[in-house]
Amino acid sequence: MSSKKLVIYLVCEPETPELARAAVESGADMIELGFPFSDPLADGPVIQRAAERALARGMRTAQCLECLAATRALVGDAPILPMTYAALLEAYGWERFATDAAAAGATSMIVSDLPAGQRPDLPRVHLVAPTSTDERIRIAASSTDGWLYLVTLTGTTGARAELSSSLEGLVARTRPLADGVPLYAGFGISTPEHAAAAGSLADGIAVGSRAVQVAEDGPVALGSYVASLRDALDATPG
Repeated sequence: MSSKKLVIYLVCEPETPELARAAVESGADMIELGFPFSDPLADGPVIQRAAERALARGMRTAQCLECLAATRALVGDAPILPMTYAALLEAYGWERFATDAAAAGATSMIVSDLPAGQRPDLPRVHLVAPTSTDERIRIAASSTDGWLYLVTLTGTTGARAELSSSLEGLVARTRPLADGVPLYAGFGISTPEHAAAAGSLADGIAVGSRAVQVAEDGPVALGSYVASLRDALDATPG
């Protein structure tokens, strides 16, 4: 049995709490909840479309926090991390958001365009990429909240045919700089084969675009997909 962690990303919509429950019941260890944003720099077309749909349905920050609370009620103790952007927190209020998210059941957060070292008062999971300098990786690792999110490629998220070839080098470079902090790989992981390959290098994986795609077919479809990723990870040594 592998101890590799599986993080599933979903965009906040009315159906999301039930989807998150299906994901956790099928083997997800953690849920990332995307707060839709009108100008998401790192999000590929699948997540952009989902965000646009959510915004059209009225999912603003307050509604997303309600979605977070409803998700918490259905997923037991599984960690839930809002994934958001600095502009949303600037508009809502940084401290207010941290307080309200925690009250709704968030265990941490990811602010994808806020560099490590800025707003050190805000506990969050940091991202590092192949373009990150060693010094930037050290800063991120020393202040991240529990684990480091390895962005396996330069560019936007999205399901891809092949796992990024840069992951192995990024893991090898980050491990000695991260002082034992767990490394989870994300961006471009979409199949059980990708999960196994990434899981053999990192301590966990995060799956976004493909999970959002499958979630459009409902909780049963998402649960089946998550179970296939879980099986692949559990067959990975370590």
